[in-house]
Amino acid sequence: MKGKFIVIEGLEGSGKTTAIKYIINILKKNGILKLKKTREPGSTLLNENLRKLIKHSIKNEIINKNTELLILYAARIQLVETIIKPNLNKGTWIIGDRHNMSSIAYQTGGRKIDKKITKTLTNLFLKDFKPDLTIYLDVIPEIGLNRIKNRKKKDRIEKESLNFFYRTRKCYLKIIKKQKNLIFINANNKIKHVQKKIKLIIKNWIKKNNS
Repeated sequence: MKGKFIVIEGLEGSGKTTAIKYIINILKKNGILKLKKTREPGSTLLNENLRKLIKHSIKNEIINKNTELLILYAARIQLVETIIKPNLNKGTWIIGDRHNMSSIAYQTGGRKIDKKITKTLTNLFLKDFKPDLTIYLDVIPEIGLNRIKNRKKKDRIEKESLNFFYRTRKCYLKIIKKQKNLIFINANNKIKHVQKKIKLIIKNWIKKNNS
């Protein structure tokens, strides 16, 4: 039986990392043991090096927004073709920290790149490949950024302006209206409320897809 691809999306400080750990525990308790966690960009040796280029400033050089976009898609193609698809075919469930929706929200929303470009890249390289389920953790930018304010080292994206994150969130909210197999969760609430919602969603989704 083919595995399932579940993706967690959201702004910085939305609680994606915590949610992913919680989801993995729920899946295990429900007898799903063949699991693999991925992150974008990342999860392969090549992609972790690309992640460093994206996340950290390069001395005396500004990364062009289109360069950033192409690096992200290069990493995504590598991850999908070498890790995600082969593991799904083996029956492994993939829990992803971000996927294509992130690039649409951050690059067309935050970076103001023409949406036709991300649409072209998506159609060209991903074609009809999509997550089986996307969980979007919605957080107001001020709340999300306040949650990460004490991190010792903020990366290049985390240092972006408040307006950047408002544009990104606005784009996310526009995208999700057109998405199938997507669950919206208010991540402004306390973590125990978010976890309760996630638990209910995942358990019901497992029942629906195993029936």
